[in-house]
Amino acid sequence: MSISTPGGPERRPTVVSTGKKPAAGRPASGAKPGAAKPGAAKSAGAPRQTSGGKGPRKPIAPVKVSQGRSWGPIALFVAVGVLAVSIIGYGAYAAFQGSKSWEQRASDIDGIVDFREKDPKLVQGGQHQQGAIKYDVLPPVAGPHNPAWQNCMGDVYDAPIANEHAVHSLEHGTVWVTYRPDLPADQVSKLRSKVQGVEKAMLSPFEGLDKPISLQAWGYQLKVDDADDSRIDEFIKTLRVNASVEGPNANCGQGITATGTAPRDNVPQQQQQPPTQ
Repeated sequence: MSISTPGGPERRPTVVSTGKKPAAGRPASGAKPGAAKPGAAKSAGAPRQTSGGKGPRKPIAPVKVSQGRSWGPIALFVAVGVLAVSIIGYGAYAAFQGSKSWEQRASDIDGIVDFREKDPKLVQGGQHQQGAIKYDVLPPVAGPHNPAWQNCMGDVYDAPIANEHAVHSLEHGTVWVTYRPDLPADQVSKLRSKVQGVEKAMLSPFEGLDKPISLQAWGYQLKVDDADDSRIDEFIKTLRVNASVEGPNANCGQGITATGTAPRDNVPQQQQQPPTQ
């Protein structure tokens, strides 16, 4: 390429194209130094201009979408936890209750009267006596009694029975459930279901009760107002057999099965035999 400068140094040089491309890195003829090529602003890494020309646009942070909690697994976890605590708690309670003696469990029954503690002389066993006997506690819970016992193999009597025979049954570990003769039939039926067919338990009406229902074991008594009272079951469970002063094998069969409040003195000999120990 040749450059001619007619007219002196004040004249702009005339560029004569030789048809060759400019060398790499050099601006083309006629291009202003420092001028950006079209599209250069879009090169990688170049910050984008905002529409207002106020500098590079800040990157937009992703929007976090809050998802609702899944309550199903949480509720299941809580339910399992509550069940586990209940099972452990009941097991601990049962173990604690099981460690108590039957006397301690009896004393825990609300409203029970413990004549063993109240009147130790009354609960002495083996006091056989013929004829009618006067009892200070009614229905009687202990004391002298007829040599023959009332049959107590889950017997249900529809009429009053002799106290003298019933007390002998208590001595053998029987629970004697009594009720007012005017107790509603549905209440009597509920009592019957708790006694009938249960060895060392018997049921009969009793005149003159100050409460609708009275339960007796040897040395213990509980009076309640309703056959649905849970203490009835607790009394029977705790004191049946346990309250015997003649051992758990004391006989309850082959006893008096007749009703009536007068004791029978001349009974068959087998009903007066000592209980089997």
